[in-house]
Amino acid sequence: MQHQTFAATPPSFTAAPHLYCSTYFTAAPPSLLHHLHCSTTPLLQHHLYCCTTFTAAPPFTAAPLLLLHHPLLLQHDLYCNTTFTATPPLLCLHPQCERVDADSARLLSPQLIHVACVCAGHNASRDVVTLVKSVLFHRRNPLHFHFITDTVANRILSSLFQSWMVPSVQVSFYDADELKSEVSWIPNKHYSGIYGLMKLTLTKALPSDLSKVIVLDTDITFATDIAELWGIFRKFTDKQVIGLVENQSDWYLGNLWKNHKPWPALGRGFNTGVILLYLERLRRIGWEQMWRLTAERELMSMLSTSLADQDIFNAFIKQNPVLVHQLPCFWNVQLSDHTRSEQCYTEVSDLKVIHWNSPKKLRVKNKHVEFFRNLYLTFLEYDGNLLRRELFGCPSQASPETVQLQAALEELDEDDQCYDFRRERLTVHRVHLYFLQYEYTPTEDDTDVTLVAQLSMDRLQMLEAICKHWEGPISLALYMSDAEAQQFLRYAQASEVLKNRKNVGYHIVYKEGQFYPVNLVRNVALKNANTPYVFLTDVDFLPMYGLYDYLSRKSVVQLDMAHTKKALVVPAFETLRYRLSFPKSKAELLSMLDMGTLYTFRYHVWPKGHAPTNYAKWRTATTPYKVEWEPDFEPYVVVRRDCPEYDQRFVGFGWNKVSHVMELDAQEYDLMVLPNAFMIHMPHAPSFDISKFRSSSSYRNCLNTLKDEFHQDLSRKYGSAALKYLTAQRNI
Repeated sequence: MQHQTFAATPPSFTAAPHLYCSTYFTAAPPSLLHHLHCSTTPLLQHHLYCCTTFTAAPPFTAAPLLLLHHPLLLQHDLYCNTTFTATPPLLCLHPQCERVDADSARLLSPQLIHVACVCAGHNASRDVVTLVKSVLFHRRNPLHFHFITDTVANRILSSLFQSWMVPSVQVSFYDADELKSEVSWIPNKHYSGIYGLMKLTLTKALPSDLSKVIVLDTDITFATDIAELWGIFRKFTDKQVIGLVENQSDWYLGNLWKNHKPWPALGRGFNTGVILLYLERLRRIGWEQMWRLTAERELMSMLSTSLADQDIFNAFIKQNPVLVHQLPCFWNVQLSDHTRSEQCYTEVSDLKVIHWNSPKKLRVKNKHVEFFRNLYLTFLEYDGNLLRRELFGCPSQASPETVQLQAALEELDEDDQCYDFRRERLTVHRVHLYFLQYEYTPTEDDTDVTLVAQLSMDRLQMLEAICKHWEGPISLALYMSDAEAQQFLRYAQASEVLKNRKNVGYHIVYKEGQFYPVNLVRNVALKNANTPYVFLTDVDFLPMYGLYDYLSRKSVVQLDMAHTKKALVVPAFETLRYRLSFPKSKAELLSMLDMGTLYTFRYHVWPKGHAPTNYAKWRTATTPYKVEWEPDFEPYVVVRRDCPEYDQRFVGFGWNKVSHVMELDAQEYDLMVLPNAFMIHMPHAPSFDISKFRSSSSYRNCLNTLKDEFHQDLSRKYGSAALKYLTAQRNI
């Protein structure tokens, strides 16, 4: 019962650990120990009544208990963080402290807190993650997030939460398109558009059996446990249905500028960035009809809303003041240009929720904005993997995915020298799809090609050059930490080249583990390409100018890619010069090749990787020609989007592309070299993974082990036809 408040007198206990530690009571504490010599073994094995809060009137501090440091009181957090509306059950009824079976002692479930957000588009989907991080960081209760989303946000957030795998968190999505008709008739000047009105529809959108919910804007940052806010529902009178913080600007007073006419409001009005909605009561009083009548009446004179749903909420409250419960202002410290929020707090400890409710966001003017900005940046760059922790003492039912993952991990042999490689394959990385604004319109002829690549922070400088060389759609997966993702965001937003390209999908795969999961990252980029065909490349390569048109308008059609299994090979070259006058034609490239300015890719380090391309034949070829698979062949190819995925057992350096081309061959793809296409590898420092490969014999040994296992899996999958790969490998 640590750090808790009681509404009713708790029961007497016998020799139970950590009872009433740092606790407030509304009544005198009970006698704790009748018999210290009684056996407490049953009570030492279970977190009884964990995750508990107690509904109560304002408490008073009881006299300190003198028994807290007794040795028998050191094992359990009883009644930790769960809601009681009456006296909790007794654990030991017998005066002599008979053994109690903990399973039969009525264990109470942790209280589930419901949170709703309206989230639409790429930017809001990115912003809401920071809100979620701040809530998860402080929380001690299980949570259920309810997101009203458009198609874009649904795709992004469903993928994110599925890969995040945070314990004791449920997520539900509701289609905003189905709610648009409810509010589309309301003219709205607010920058949030139609989605700024959707909170009015929550009684209809959310499940009918959901009685209470906390509603938050996406630009909110929590500085405390959200359970404290949830607890304020207990303070509602029987008639109150909405909890709001007073507006901290003079907007509704109408004195901000000459002829400013705001919507009607009670006093300063209320801000709807943080709302406690008593849904059950709202439905009972006919909320849907009431807000509609209010909006219709006021729009006759106001013509449109200026602050979206907030105007309608305030007009409703003006007519029905008895229905609102005013929250303390520190539950919504508003940082807009005209705010007076500094009157809400005198110390840091007073802050509960920060609301960046200005279009300027972090650039808003406030004398304490630097402090608020640093608090926001803490969660913005916080490692989300650390929030996967279990709630201490709060058992929750694991998802099937978690159970399956745990079972797979338990099957691994920790004494296996390749244990780290095998564990890496099971690591579930958080994925944030479409990190930036993305727009793509499919072509009518279904021949479009997406450039697919992956990169990390040290290759970021290649993005602008690639965008200049390839005007078609691009799908990029970036392997980054949370902090690096924010650096990338700032870089992209400052780049004239990148911010003007909306057909580039940036997908963040968050770092975890000691290896670079290169094929997993590639697969994220591949699976989120939206065209029928994909050009599988690496970010170190610059495609020739015009390659996009050459592939999408000519090669795909000419080689009947839609009806045949073909992999179109784009010949790879390299330069050792950081500054290169990029060849504008095949003839110019051949001239540079003869002069020694360019080389065939890796001819001096790994000739087997690209020798089967047959560069000698390519020099004079005018039509596509077929080449045969050979061991260690790893060309860059154009294939249909439904091609096999990359094998994710290969992490770091070595065989990550070789294995993929081998599977293409096993599936009987024809390897066709394009006669008028080329790409050039640009120089860069060696990656960390290639350094590990070169310096670690165990790394190389494990790679060989993974190769053997891949061959075996290939044989099982494709039968005798795959035996040639094993034979070829043994002959090397």
